[in-house]
Amino acid sequence: MSKSLIIAEKPSVAADIARALGGFTKHTDYFESDQYVVSSAVGHLLELVIPEEYEVKRGKWSFANLPVIPPHFDLNPIEKTSARLKLLSKLIKRKDIETLINACDAGREGELIFYYILRHVGTSKPVKRLWLQSMTPDAIRDGFTRLLDNSAVESLAEAAVSRSESDWLVGINGTRAMTAFNSQEGGFHKTTVGRVQTPTLAILVEREEKIKKFRPQNYWEIHGTFEASKGIYTGRWFDDKFNKDKAAQEAKPERLWEQKQAEAIHGKCQGKPGHVSEESKPSKEICPLLYDLTSLQRDANSRFGFSAKTTLGLAQALYEKHKVLTYPRTDSRALPEDYIATVKDTLLSLENTDYGKFARQVLASGWVVPNKRIFNNAKISDHFAIIPTSLSPTKLNEIEAKLYDLVTKRFLAIFFPAAEFLVTTRITRVENEPFKTEGKVMVNPGWQAVYGKSVKPDDQE
Repeated sequence: MSKSLIIAEKPSVAADIARALGGFTKHTDYFESDQYVVSSAVGHLLELVIPEEYEVKRGKWSFANLPVIPPHFDLNPIEKTSARLKLLSKLIKRKDIETLINACDAGREGELIFYYILRHVGTSKPVKRLWLQSMTPDAIRDGFTRLLDNSAVESLAEAAVSRSESDWLVGINGTRAMTAFNSQEGGFHKTTVGRVQTPTLAILVEREEKIKKFRPQNYWEIHGTFEASKGIYTGRWFDDKFNKDKAAQEAKPERLWEQKQAEAIHGKCQGKPGHVSEESKPSKEICPLLYDLTSLQRDANSRFGFSAKTTLGLAQALYEKHKVLTYPRTDSRALPEDYIATVKDTLLSLENTDYGKFARQVLASGWVVPNKRIFNNAKISDHFAIIPTSLSPTKLNEIEAKLYDLVTKRFLAIFFPAAEFLVTTRITRVENEPFKTEGKVMVNPGWQAVYGKSVKPDDQE
């Protein structure tokens, strides 16, 4: 009986697939049923190398031997994972395996891992693609009912190969050129260059130079305390003729750069009456977009102090291990236009959780409707925004729970109406010198209610 071989990117994902499909017998490093064989890579199993006949040894790293642009690249097994590569090669070559299913992570890197394995083995067996947005058992089973033809993701694999080879070319040629330059006066001074490493280092160096060149400069501000019939308020002096100058980035309308001028205004206004003009305008603040990985990392850092690496690790665990978040390595902040029903199902699954009050309010108010700011196919690349799945989280540790809460609240808040405020600007002129006082009063919390904000009673304002 013919079977399909499913190759995942990690052993844990292979085990999840086997559990979701059911009926498997476990063997050493793979699972087998009547219909499928499931195994996995352990990340990258192969690495690019230059063909031996084009290699230039270290002692000959000179400008005369540059650039190094081989007509093609070879692949070498990575030593520590060579046993896993041999197992996959053996499984791919089995006579009862007719079809291969690429179940590596649904992204460019997953395509590269699978493509290199196929290239190494040299098989021509047909390939299907399992493309998952979440790791819940239902999502896995649903994914197998709608496998993609490999042709649908070939361009992604080609982009991955192009990126991999360009990394190699930039790294090798740049490193050898800089090493040759720095070794001209003798010795061997290896100087590494990388497509990402070098520009990142340049940004850091440029920033460090700005810090070193920065010279503190004193400035003065004038704050006034005013008494009115309804109480005391404060205001800050500002230059109402101020024009922003890109060349003077530190200049602001409330800053005075000469102490004498500040003292003169202070003396002029001290103890004098003021004339007040006031303007109130309504304003609205809409909820920020759903999270992609970068915005999630930024918020997790500002709120919890998590590093970008920590946030990625937590999001990956919430996706793979706990299965409560969708795929985290995304650059999209929108959802597919046909995802409205799935969103409603997810909201229903939140009804009996701590988020139930807001989930019920969204559903009862009919706020899940077509909206290009939320549901927009044009804003989606390989994956959509990070949102919770329909599974309820259990056994999350403290920091995992914090990140899950961040994503789930944003998911709920995006469907709420805008928060409404009344913004009041009061200008108090004393001896024709303006002092500004600004106030912002919440009229309707809108989406900010999800984050615990509410309208204060009048006696608390």
